[in-house]
Amino acid sequence: MPTVEELYRNYGILADATEQVGQIRRQAIKELPQFATGENLPRVADILTQLLQTDDSAEFNLVNNALLSIFKMDAKGTLGGLFSQILQGEDIVRERAIKFLSTKLKTLPDEVLTKEVEELILTESKKVLEDVTGEEFVLFMKILSGLKSLQTVSGRQQLVELVAEQADLEQTFNPSDPDCVDRLLQCTRQAVPLFSKNVHSTRFVTYFCEQVLPNLSSLTTPVEGLDIQLEVLKLLAEMSSFCGDMEKLETNLRKLFDKLLEYMPLPPEEAENGENAGNEEPKLQFSYVECLLYSFHQLGRKLPDFLTAKLNAEKLKDFKIRLQYFARGLQVYIRQLRLALQGKTGEALKTEENKIKVVALKITNNINVLIKDLFHIPPSYKSTVTLSWKPVQKVEIGQKRASEDTTSGSPPKKSPAGPKRDARQIYNPPSGKYSSNLSNFNYERSLQGK
Repeated sequence: MPTVEELYRNYGILADATEQVGQIRRQAIKELPQFATGENLPRVADILTQLLQTDDSAEFNLVNNALLSIFKMDAKGTLGGLFSQILQGEDIVRERAIKFLSTKLKTLPDEVLTKEVEELILTESKKVLEDVTGEEFVLFMKILSGLKSLQTVSGRQQLVELVAEQADLEQTFNPSDPDCVDRLLQCTRQAVPLFSKNVHSTRFVTYFCEQVLPNLSSLTTPVEGLDIQLEVLKLLAEMSSFCGDMEKLETNLRKLFDKLLEYMPLPPEEAENGENAGNEEPKLQFSYVECLLYSFHQLGRKLPDFLTAKLNAEKLKDFKIRLQYFARGLQVYIRQLRLALQGKTGEALKTEENKIKVVALKITNNINVLIKDLFHIPPSYKSTVTLSWKPVQKVEIGQKRASEDTTSGSPPKKSPAGPKRDARQIYNPPSGKYSSNLSNFNYERSLQGK
């Protein structure tokens, strides 16, 4: 039996040996780029990529620096080694190689990331995208959208087509499959920042109208606490602004209209004494209506006679009754919200309660503007509103907007998977009655017609 002193001595020898091995490895990593010449370079890149799996932070940083070093010698050869491991390597190596590309490519100078190099990145990325996880897909979209050659109109169009392929828009939508729902939402989130007046959202809007809206109430999601229906309607609203010519416009506009009607109730019947015959007044789900009304307003511009020529007189009368009822309720909420926020500035507006009120006021004001448009004879589609969760765009007078060919097409930084919200931290206002979400804030409900 060895003594305690002998055990400590042996442990010390082992620790010294381990430390020496670590020093040798780190020195070898530093010197590897010296061997990265000619045909050896892809092999060196392959070895360095495998070494990304190390848990030693000092060693990991050395590997990153070595890869960047040989990247500047021969970008194509380095990409060959990286993508070889992404396609065929161990999971941990694949994961770290993808993250290396997503974080380090943007630091490389233009003379390294030439047009040919970017074309190679796109070609190899397409191979990887044939089989990726949700997190990997988001990272590759970050990589590709950061490439100069894909920041043009045609480049953005390529990215939209890539996303559409990932979303599998040719397949029938299955609302009861959480993975199917999650994939569609995740892909759509990546596509939304790419849409513009020159890069249309038509395929996505068509799919949402034809496949998703009819199944809205059946949607399932693995994400706890996510209002999946509101999430879908928000995405549709954001995309509707950039929808191009749609083949089945009238059919899809009718589906959108029918879904809107579901959230715009008829006024409750009155008893003989003028009181409500029912026990409860209908709930007004403002968040849902803002999204649906905005989408209908955007698509309605493309078929302005839909309400007057495509609906029968009875249907149009029913719609106007619903609009009028909703508008009356809206006015009550707007007055109460303005009163509650009157005189509040700065820190006072940053409390959770007042944040909810501010968003509620944005929503109700938006709906009010859109309803006024539809009450025109004939209905008008000229008003412009900013969706309540979107930042207001400020453009100075005389300042031209950047050309789309020079504007970065990269979407806002996203979190790995669809369930987690993106870095914009979009505020989800509560749907339904705001009075149930605002403590000590009593809304009047004088919604009846006069």
